[in-house]
Amino acid sequence: MRQGLRVLGVAIRTEKAVFTLAVTASALYGGMTVASAWALGWATQNVVLTSFTAGDVTTGALWTGVLLIFGTALLKAIGVAGRRILAGVMQYRMQARSRRDVTKQYLRLPLSWHHRHPTGQLLSNASADAEAAWAPLAPLPMAVGVIVMLVTAAIAMLFTDLVLALVGFLIFPAIAVLNLVYQRRLSPLATRAQQLRAEVSEIAHESFDGALVVKTLGREELETDRFRRRAHELRDANIAVGRVRGLFDPMLEALPTLGVLAVLAVGAGRLSAGAIDAGGLVQVAYLFTLLAFPIRALGWVLAELPRSVVGWERVQAVLDATGSMEYGSAAATSTAPAELRIRDVSYAYGKAEVLHDVTFEVPAGRTVALVGPTGSGKSTLVQLLARLVDPDSGQVLLDDVDLRELPYGGVAESVALVPQQTFLFDDTVRGNIALGGGDSDTGIGDEDVWAALRLAQADGFVARMPSGLDTRVGERGATLSGGQRQRLALARAVVRRPRLLVLDDATSSVDPQVEARILHGLRDAAQASTVVVVAYRMATIALADEVVYLDRGRVVDRGTHEELLARCPGYRNLVTAYEREEAERAAIDIPPIEEEEISA
Repeated sequence: MRQGLRVLGVAIRTEKAVFTLAVTASALYGGMTVASAWALGWATQNVVLTSFTAGDVTTGALWTGVLLIFGTALLKAIGVAGRRILAGVMQYRMQARSRRDVTKQYLRLPLSWHHRHPTGQLLSNASADAEAAWAPLAPLPMAVGVIVMLVTAAIAMLFTDLVLALVGFLIFPAIAVLNLVYQRRLSPLATRAQQLRAEVSEIAHESFDGALVVKTLGREELETDRFRRRAHELRDANIAVGRVRGLFDPMLEALPTLGVLAVLAVGAGRLSAGAIDAGGLVQVAYLFTLLAFPIRALGWVLAELPRSVVGWERVQAVLDATGSMEYGSAAATSTAPAELRIRDVSYAYGKAEVLHDVTFEVPAGRTVALVGPTGSGKSTLVQLLARLVDPDSGQVLLDDVDLRELPYGGVAESVALVPQQTFLFDDTVRGNIALGGGDSDTGIGDEDVWAALRLAQADGFVARMPSGLDTRVGERGATLSGGQRQRLALARAVVRRPRLLVLDDATSSVDPQVEARILHGLRDAAQASTVVVVAYRMATIALADEVVYLDRGRVVDRGTHEELLARCPGYRNLVTAYEREEAERAAIDIPPIEEEEISA
């Protein structure tokens, strides 16, 4: 309960103006609810009973009764509309704010943090958890207005008849006790259900993302069964929550009605004894009838608090996560190709060290190939060069400036990475390359796009597409071949004219001849970049000015391709193994990976 009230306090402090207006509207509703009971009692005593006893009613009394009932009803309707609209505004603003904060935090946190958290859980934090955290805000203004209503009603009942008021007041402790038991039963069940929502989302995302693997290996039944088991657990958890609500909701509904019956039973005796008139009895009984529904608003808030606390804690776990990258204020002093220096860099995933004291330099405008067996740390080193993660020790320097000293966005302005796994958005060719849509946003026009496509050897197949640059490529570039996707990703990088271009095996699906033209084009471009390429093919490696050979996270040797072939057995065995594999593929007539035409 205390945690839930603290969550509500955050919302109230954040949206003070909206909450104040919503509570004012709710208080108007509550006050007019009590006033309508008084108006009905007045009309009963002065219009209805007078017409029976005197046989006639004055026009003034009749119109007074009509105006009282109509006026209180109109003001109550205004209060209801204002309360609901403003409560919705408050709730949706807080949900939107939480989603934005969570998303910004995701972007601030380093890649190492994302490695430790499943994507499905992150999606749940930004959607279901943000929604659950602020679910109580919808009934909250009404619940606060109910307090005003209860105080006003209590005063009205005390002035009308002390005995009937005391009889009615007995119902409130009973409601409080019932709500307390309700919360204690519901809270652990709601917590479990909220956790299972995240797990179901996690499994669903993993299954959809790995659909190709699931279908090609014929694992549909097993994957469906895995999802079914967790979905059934969520179903059972929600049913358990529903059972508790189904048990307590009728009891909470019944208590105010029992209060009305008790008031009528006692009130009938007092009416017979002449201690109260009929109008007063109708007023008190009608007040309890009206209070039956608003009192439930308190129960709605309390019922949502357990789920709200769980959602809030899951959102806060993201917002409080440490490890966000710090930035400096150093500015790039040149637009020319950058000089890259890596000094004593080490990095570990937990206790598993992947890089150890890696040191080498890349002169400005030169091309260096990173070569090494699987698990040697090449991809991790690539992430360090683009500052997706920071080294545990050592420095990555661009023109003698540590990447950590550059301002936010500074690394992206100087360094472009084309990863091994190409990602394209469900957008046009132009949209995927410009990632902003036009000159006003990115300064990238169609001429720049075509120049980048020519450099990436992609202009030919793009020109043959049905709508050229306006052709949509489908989700993840589904309408393109692997080589076409890689070349569009390369064009997306080079169109920004990076000072350092990092290619993590980014041409593996491209024909070797096309790959050679791409690398020659990068070297001869009007604004050339310093290039670091993770390479496996001997033809690609031979195009580099220098080769850095990694093994088990260490720089074993460096030099030209010919020098390493002559003096480094590990390097020679590795690259000749790749060549033998290519030769075997050619011998058994395996078709090349690259497809030049757009797939159907």
